[in-house]
Amino acid sequence: MIRTVAVLPSHRRFGPCLLLAACLLNSAVFAADDYQLGPDSMVQDGVPQGTVTKLQWKSDKIFAGTERDYWVYVPKQYDGSQPACVMVFQDGGSYLDPKKFFRANVVFDNLIHKKAMPITIGVFINPGNIPAAAPDQKPRSNRSFEYDSLGDQYARFVLEEILPEVGKQYKLTNDPEGRAICGISSGGICAWTVAWERPEAFRKVLSHVGSFTNIRGGHVYPALIRKTERKPIRVFLQEGANDLDNVHGSWPLANQEMAASLKFAKYDYRFEYGDGGHNDKHGGALLPESLKWLWRDYKPAVAAK
Repeated sequence: MIRTVAVLPSHRRFGPCLLLAACLLNSAVFAADDYQLGPDSMVQDGVPQGTVTKLQWKSDKIFAGTERDYWVYVPKQYDGSQPACVMVFQDGGSYLDPKKFFRANVVFDNLIHKKAMPITIGVFINPGNIPAAAPDQKPRSNRSFEYDSLGDQYARFVLEEILPEVGKQYKLTNDPEGRAICGISSGGICAWTVAWERPEAFRKVLSHVGSFTNIRGGHVYPALIRKTERKPIRVFLQEGANDLDNVHGSWPLANQEMAASLKFAKYDYRFEYGDGGHNDKHGGALLPESLKWLWRDYKPAVAAK
């Protein structure tokens, strides 16, 4: 295309400008989504590695009839003498997959070792599936219902089912400032919904390409944020200019509206807007920085005597 523009006689006078524009456009296309992982996302010599245990959960209460996998990450520095901070991840398996960009357990290892974040137990939860009713059928995903719905149902699931189960083996803090929640896409809006509904339990949110669109009514959040007394939530939003645009809405516009409303309402927020699409590349590259930002100035609550 560049050569064609250069040789057309009618474009001679504007050729250099068109060539420059085309080159810049091509550079932007090739650069888009070209995010790279830094050293904090890589296994480092001399850094103690935490353990990751895979478990299963069958719900008979909040999401009755669903089954799911979940994983518990425990840092090497945890010795049980003091309650650990806790961070919950939606689509948990994707945050631990070494073939993907997040590699959250590796990032936790490095940041905890450097004291860039507190000793934190990670709880990585997959969305629930409803088992097949017959041998020739497939399980039905409960993901959108759990993640995209407004209200406190998923928050109750985490607080009444999963965390008490994890707490049987590990000491988890009850301090809301020591609890964070994270997710990608529908998991991102889910993370926000949990903190929005239960700020007395979670006050740190990390959303990657969050689905703040009208899948199940989540597009109302920018207006709600503006019209509701500010809640004690710290939130990091990551979004890309080439994210989804479909019948549910525009993901880039929805996240920009969220950021504008958070600014208007004077929330403690950070918005990173890149050129990526609906994937984990930008969020994965930013994960160490976003965790440092979320956990900055954290001090454990002092129990009353």
